[in-house]
Amino acid sequence: GERAYGGGGFKRREPTERLIESGRILGFQLPYSADEIDTATNELLRRQGFSDAYVRPIAWRGSEMMGVAAQKNRINVAIAIWQWPSYFDPEQRMKGIRLDLAEYRRPDPMTAPSKSKAAGLYMICTLSKHAAESKGYADALMLDYRGQVAEATGANIFFVKDGEVHTPLADCFLNGLTRQTVIKMMKEKGITVHERHIMPEELSNFEGCFLTGTAAEVTPVGAIDDLKFTVGNITRWMMEDYDKVVGKPEPGA
Repeated sequence: GERAYGGGGFKRREPTERLIESGRILGFQLPYSADEIDTATNELLRRQGFSDAYVRPIAWRGSEMMGVAAQKNRINVAIAIWQWPSYFDPEQRMKGIRLDLAEYRRPDPMTAPSKSKAAGLYMICTLSKHAAESKGYADALMLDYRGQVAEATGANIFFVKDGEVHTPLADCFLNGLTRQTVIKMMKEKGITVHERHIMPEELSNFEGCFLTGTAAEVTPVGAIDDLKFTVGNITRWMMEDYDKVVGKPEPGA
């Protein structure tokens, strides 16, 4: 997944390379190069004329063989784009969204290819987000197989305390491209970032919280279950700076 702002993509090559690498991890090779996929994406955006869009290239095995073994199946590739100004409700997002606690956990890397952006790994995310929304929450916080804090259903998570930032070590879930970008931005701003294992009982010690992701961008979190967080300076800085980095138009522009 990637975002397009003003008709142009942000870090287009990295998502494409991740797509190709995910295919390799899952045991198949895409029939197109990164250049060909990027060219097709640019042409699709040009033809549709979308200014603020979400881009989703996807690759999958065909149906020539129906069974657990499908090594001779054709590898198909498609690219979908649609207008998507905000992943979360804009008014709710500015106040800080509310997260539920998910029932399902991110799996042990020895039981699933957690480094791939594979559709099958999102099944428990979909179930968890649906359950959260049915209770009035915007999303859910997922723990990992060890019971440590992992991520939201489709975004990485950060916590703020005493002017420093803490984020779970991405050892059993995707090290998101937006996550990497925001960490780099914070370090350049002189903000100390701790990538480490975080236990649920630590959450009450944090002052602020925000999510990062291609769809979520930088989104403040106002509450996780009954724990409250403040949308402080670091969170606001990251929202503003990220919008500038990706070239996101000013509201109303």
